[in-house]
Amino acid sequence: MDELSSFRACLLGGAVGDALGGAVEFMSLDAIQKRFGPGGIRDYATAYGREGAITDDTQMTLFTAEGLIRGLVRERHKGISSFSSVTAAAYQRWLLTQGNSNHADLDCISPETGWLFTVRELHSQRAPGLTCLSALRDARELGMPAANDSKGCGGVMRVAPVGLFAETVQDSFKLGCELAALTHGHPTGWLAGGALAAMITAIRQGASLLEAINVALECLAQQSSHEETTAAVTLAVELSADGGDPHAAISQLGEGWIAEEALAIAVYCALVAPNFEEGVVMAVNHGGDSDSTGAIAGNLLGLLGGEQCLPQRWLDGLELREVIIELADDLFDCRQWSIGPYAANTEFDQRAWEKYPGY
Repeated sequence: MDELSSFRACLLGGAVGDALGGAVEFMSLDAIQKRFGPGGIRDYATAYGREGAITDDTQMTLFTAEGLIRGLVRERHKGISSFSSVTAAAYQRWLLTQGNSNHADLDCISPETGWLFTVRELHSQRAPGLTCLSALRDARELGMPAANDSKGCGGVMRVAPVGLFAETVQDSFKLGCELAALTHGHPTGWLAGGALAAMITAIRQGASLLEAINVALECLAQQSSHEETTAAVTLAVELSADGGDPHAAISQLGEGWIAEEALAIAVYCALVAPNFEEGVVMAVNHGGDSDSTGAIAGNLLGLLGGEQCLPQRWLDGLELREVIIELADDLFDCRQWSIGPYAANTEFDQRAWEKYPGY
């Protein structure tokens, strides 16, 4: 499979799952089925004034990707970079798009904002997570872990770009944990982020989904306080093997509001689904955090299947589709860019810096 197609499909698939689930987030399964029929929601419905609208899940995923690229640009230009700190700055820019600001006056838009912040459509509140907002408002230093005890799913739902960017599973797991911990201080809140990032890197490097899950479980086993995340993912694997009713299985895994439940539901759906469409439909039709479980399942299934697995009708109606593709392409290409003090093409180097300033 073409690797660029996999990068695109991972981010597009996550956005599709997010947009499908965004219309039914906060609804019970009974309410979903009453409105959309026994099969639940199967196509975009109106949310935030349009069909195919993304939510904060995709917004923060895009800013994660931007932060990673800007971290690389900084590393190439200055010889050193903290990807956690530079991505924390990206999250501060996302905070500004939500009409909020940092209490310690962390300035992450001067002197240059970079490209993503100028995308007007991102300056829209799409039910942003309260923990993400409060943690970013209260941050006193870029890159420092959040001083809360939250294990909400807001850390795990945004880290798919880490799995695409990192060069090894171990690096991916570590950075996924670090980025999730910027807003979620409970170990389960950030270990789930590390586990998802590790799965994505393993799949990108040729592993099957089940092999990637086992790699992530090995990473988790080396950490203290891993038991909740390990148990949730293990249960998802067990339920996927017993052939039971998906609604019952998802109900057993939880509602997805907390990190290990969101990851487990997405993993279960990705394991049992015959294709991308059925997996994402399954992941959003439950009484819980449907956009986050849909987004994570979409990341995994998109990466596994490539762009050809994504239903065209969903791509046609997806908000910011071209922005997502452009960011996926840059994330794929950036390690090959000739930039920095010894760049062969100074004009390209300048364009890269203007688009992704290294701070």
